[in-house]
Amino acid sequence: MPQIRRLPETLVNRIAAGEVVERPASALKELLENAIDAGAARIVVSIVEGGLGSIEITDDGCGMTPEEIALALERHATSKLPDEAIEQVATLGFRGEALPSIGSVAKLMIESRPVGAAEGWRRVVDHGTSVEEGPAALPPGTRVRVENLFAKIPARRKFLRTPRSEYAACQDVVKRLAMARPDIGFTFEHGARRKFAVQPGESVETRVSQLIARELADNGVFIELERPSGDSAMRLTGVAGLPTYNRGIADHQYLFVNGRPVKDRLLTGAVRGAYADMLARDRHAVLALFLDIPFADVDVNVHPAKTEVRFRDAQAVRGFIVSGLRQALSTGDRRSAQAPDSNAMNRWQQEPLADGPAPALRSIFSGRDWSMPSPGIHSVAEARAGWDANETLAAPQGRAVEAEALRDDDKNFPLGIARGQVANTYIVAEAADGLVLVDQHAAHERIVLERLRAAGAGDKVAASQALLMPEVVEMDEPACDRLEEQIAHFTTLGLVIERFGPGAMLVRAMPASLKRAHPEALLTDLADDLAKHGESLLLGEKIEHVLATMACHGSVRAGRTLNVHEMNALLREMEATPRSGQCNHGRPTWVKLSMDDVEKLFGRH
Repeated sequence: MPQIRRLPETLVNRIAAGEVVERPASALKELLENAIDAGAARIVVSIVEGGLGSIEITDDGCGMTPEEIALALERHATSKLPDEAIEQVATLGFRGEALPSIGSVAKLMIESRPVGAAEGWRRVVDHGTSVEEGPAALPPGTRVRVENLFAKIPARRKFLRTPRSEYAACQDVVKRLAMARPDIGFTFEHGARRKFAVQPGESVETRVSQLIARELADNGVFIELERPSGDSAMRLTGVAGLPTYNRGIADHQYLFVNGRPVKDRLLTGAVRGAYADMLARDRHAVLALFLDIPFADVDVNVHPAKTEVRFRDAQAVRGFIVSGLRQALSTGDRRSAQAPDSNAMNRWQQEPLADGPAPALRSIFSGRDWSMPSPGIHSVAEARAGWDANETLAAPQGRAVEAEALRDDDKNFPLGIARGQVANTYIVAEAADGLVLVDQHAAHERIVLERLRAAGAGDKVAASQALLMPEVVEMDEPACDRLEEQIAHFTTLGLVIERFGPGAMLVRAMPASLKRAHPEALLTDLADDLAKHGESLLLGEKIEHVLATMACHGSVRAGRTLNVHEMNALLREMEATPRSGQCNHGRPTWVKLSMDDVEKLFGRH
């Protein structure tokens, strides 16, 4: 039997480093947290070769005496736990492992000068061995430099990625901590180039927009929600991007708990649930959320790198975030990402002058009876001259209506007055400040969803339309079981169904707003949604998916011809409907082309 022995200090430090220092970004995070906890007002971060060459952090915090520097390099020595109440810890770092762990796998130099001291002190540790110590000249604060990370541990060094990948990870660390503390100024440099600099004392909205994307300021809503309930009080702040302002990956979601950047499955799941009926399943929201919760209600000591947390009441936290996000997004209800897509705008171009109609107009002339001259054309020969009549495009799919003057009271309508329909799918409207294009199916889908959601709120039952003859829908037995479990909730939404044998459901009534929907297709999709989102979601979130499916079945389809009164009725209802700026899948329901943009297209600016 192998003999138990005490591990040497150098090996203990290397084992700890394996948990704390995975890559340059890990070391940078630990050192940056120390600078923040030291009370710094400004922090400068400089890295070389993505942190593989060197990492240097300079702060103007409280500084350390020579004795404190020596003690800080010992394991489990920290100034951040004045007593044993670890459940009340309010600082970012508290384990006391970062500096000795980094010093055991790299060359670590610490220079520090306390406020009021005549001079500073320097100490250098090279892979666990103290190699230099003495006075140092620097302003009050601390400077930490890490070089040759894992240089003497090739097995760890070879698992590091390219300098470009390591740089991206380091930049993400600095951004997250800079967002968490808008009261501190941060400067981030890579090599000889400054990547970004933010000033101390900025607002949360300004700091987040600067570090994520400047467009977020115009395409996001500010969140400020508080639940004062004694020991379970919670506060949620931050900036949430509109559903139409989204990304293909979730790398622009920044989550913080008590000022600590975290990557927590519960929080990311709550974000996904809040945007469930407003985003396509392969798209992700852009946001920064700051959750403040009593220290006793969250355990931050569950991961060596402190990137994960555990909540005492996880469901309450999830529900608070989902409701808070939905409430904030409803304040930006009718907005969407309004800026027209640049690629789409570039496709608008002036046709070159030529002998005869421009190519884009040839479809207008194709199929015309050339024996009868058109108004404004003096002769058939003149109209045909200079171009080939056989070279035509497809017939236009637009339908125009007679224009009416824009009344003064019409100028109060944000979406304007309908002027026509294009391709039986898009409504063209004229507003006081521009041209509005509306996707009729996407817009009506959102309206129907909000109707169903409002009808199902509280204890009231949605209006339903009884079928003249109840319809039997045959399905497999598991699908019938899933639908049967939700019969009571379907009834409150106006859908009245009951079990009709092992493999069938009987539909007695449909929601009044879905009277055009086909019962068989609707029940099939509802059963599929319940199967996909069944046990992983709360009941309320399951119903949200059901509502979205029902709304899609009950909305105006693309390709349906609408008259002017129907178009205007749809526009007015959009203006009164929350979240009408995006459909249930996160696509914009309308876009506006300002008059300035229209004039630019025609060279009139």
